[in-house]
Amino acid sequence: MNTKCKLGQSRSLLLVGLLFFFCFNGYAQNTLISDMDHLKWEKVMPGIWKASFGEMGLNAMDYTNSPNTEAIEELGDLPFPFDKEATYSLLTPTRASIRLPLNETEQIYGLGLEFEGMNRRSNVYSLKVDHYGGTKGYTHAPVPFYISSKGYGVLINSSQRVKIYVGVGNRKDSNLPEVIDRTTGKNWAARPISDAIEASVEGGGMEIYVFTGETNLEVVQRYNLFFGGGIIPPKWGLGFWHRVHTTSSDEDVLKEIQEFENNNFPLDVIGLEPGWQSFAYPCSYDWDSTRFPSPGNFVRTLDEKGIKVNLWENPYVAPSSTMYEDIRPYTGSHTVWLGEVPDYTIPEARQVLLNHHEKNHLNLGVSGYKIDEVDGYDVWLWPDHATFPSGTDAVEMRQVYGMMMQDMFDDYFKEKNTRTYSLIRSAYIGSSNHNFVLYSDYYDHKGYVTAMASASLAGLLWTPEIRSADSAEEWVRRFQTVAFSPLMMLNAWSSGKKPWSFPEVTDMVRNTIELRMKLLPYLYTAFYEYNQKGIPPFRAMVLESGYNDQVTSKNGVIDDVKNPYAEDKRLEVTDQYMMGPSILVAPVFTGQKDRKIVLPKGDWFDFYSGEYAGNGETITIQTKLEEIPLFVKDGAIIPMLTSISKEKKEKSLEVRHYGSKANTFLLYNDDGVSYDYEKGEFSLTELSVEKTRNGELSGNSKALNSNKFTYDTITWKFMTK
Repeated sequence: MNTKCKLGQSRSLLLVGLLFFFCFNGYAQNTLISDMDHLKWEKVMPGIWKASFGEMGLNAMDYTNSPNTEAIEELGDLPFPFDKEATYSLLTPTRASIRLPLNETEQIYGLGLEFEGMNRRSNVYSLKVDHYGGTKGYTHAPVPFYISSKGYGVLINSSQRVKIYVGVGNRKDSNLPEVIDRTTGKNWAARPISDAIEASVEGGGMEIYVFTGETNLEVVQRYNLFFGGGIIPPKWGLGFWHRVHTTSSDEDVLKEIQEFENNNFPLDVIGLEPGWQSFAYPCSYDWDSTRFPSPGNFVRTLDEKGIKVNLWENPYVAPSSTMYEDIRPYTGSHTVWLGEVPDYTIPEARQVLLNHHEKNHLNLGVSGYKIDEVDGYDVWLWPDHATFPSGTDAVEMRQVYGMMMQDMFDDYFKEKNTRTYSLIRSAYIGSSNHNFVLYSDYYDHKGYVTAMASASLAGLLWTPEIRSADSAEEWVRRFQTVAFSPLMMLNAWSSGKKPWSFPEVTDMVRNTIELRMKLLPYLYTAFYEYNQKGIPPFRAMVLESGYNDQVTSKNGVIDDVKNPYAEDKRLEVTDQYMMGPSILVAPVFTGQKDRKIVLPKGDWFDFYSGEYAGNGETITIQTKLEEIPLFVKDGAIIPMLTSISKEKKEKSLEVRHYGSKANTFLLYNDDGVSYDYEKGEFSLTELSVEKTRNGELSGNSKALNSNKFTYDTITWKFMTK
């Protein structure tokens, strides 16, 4: 036998040996769908199913609240929304993955906070808690929950980073589309359509939840209710916030408050930035004795003026902190800005932080916190290989660290029967029942509006805070957007700006803030619906009944530099959203002289004039600098305060009605500060509009329970003549 034959035999034996080795170890069996395991589904509540496989590490749902079972049951029941036999799982030595079916026409929304678009079809997302940098899935709140246009939602519960392929990537034995030659064929696709969503995590397992609904909104409701429903903020939290320059002293703050009074601007919350501390980046959490020599007196003085104090901090403990020695035994292997990183999975660590904050801030009357730097980048935070005393994986710790902080402070305030409204830079699964609003260093105005809409698809609240502007026009436009958001805030920590910093538009800014504050009864009731029914108070248009999601594609043309694969560009409507049950908000951006607005089916009316605007159509309006475009549904009932004066204590209402439709609005009110509403301490007033025998509209109000928090006078105003 020659050498060549011997080599051939040796290679054959090697291949047989390798094939035997891989088959024996189970690897070769994983190349086909038929080699995967079927997911086994169990029904956990009406319209909610769960499947799990393998073993998880840190459970992200440990930092969420219990389901609102009664409200979920009231939504009724629906069958499992897709073929159970088409759901699969796979465990390999390094990954856990799933495969779920995807219809050719399904649109997929969600996957947490995003600043560009809301439709996730035909893309890949690496869901990592990070400072937003344009990477798909790298964001402050990469919630692994998506919603299908077919009436269901899927949550992947894992504290590892979920990588998800949304209709991208075709298994060789799947339902493959036609193979088309790129050179000579037509309709060649750079991303061939896939019949599945596939997702994976590093590690040994995951849980999958499926939520059903008659509508997209009902899917989101069920998801929010599964984690306890939404929050009802304290009323002061829905007022105007002003964050002062980071170097401000107590005297500087008092001067600014006087300027607010002189300029006749409302003010509900003062935010103190890093300079309130004796050391920042990392943090001491101790007051700076030169800027704030008597913090107790300072907080008390502001409280007497009806102004709350919110403190900035990040979680990394400076060696100079008076809590440093107590927290140090519970910190991880790496520092952030040379500060130690507490392991808040350990109860003792949580107690050290809370004891210090109670003694030095909360007992003084501090209302809450702005918790920064719990998101990214990698160059700032601990590495993936860091270790923590509890043994918690560093990647998992980063994914849920913001949730730990929220959970810890929420529990504290709840125990004290005092509501907080605070700020956070990261969130994850089940955030709806936490009293925190997301914010960012990102500052694109259009992206801010998209973020507000996308947040509603994942149980999140987002503020498009204003910091500065290049022109008076931009100043007004940003104020208009922030006034119609979950938290109305000027963050002047660096710019030192005031609401009146552009004198030529000061009256417009003041009027915008006052309009928001007059809408408090309407907005507060929307948060009650969030709490009781899981309906987001600010929500994407895809959650609105009668809205036709106009996701279209712009035909891609091959360009060997800009578009070598001739991919289509998706065109979406992300620059408008709903506030409460009836108001459509359409922010205007700098330079826009006109703008298009997509109206859902049904008659819609201009908020300011009551005039008819359209029905199920796209309209174009001429913009006005002094107004943010607002449109309301036929039959809309909008309760508004007649005065925002703190002395008058919100006792008088003007109730507006639009269109010709009879309707009912259930107005909610409570003490605005405590959790006593959970014990029945609240008022519900039925506001109703009926047609009389001669066809005219008539407004009525009726207290349905306690009169304790009802309004003294109600005046009706019929806007549409």
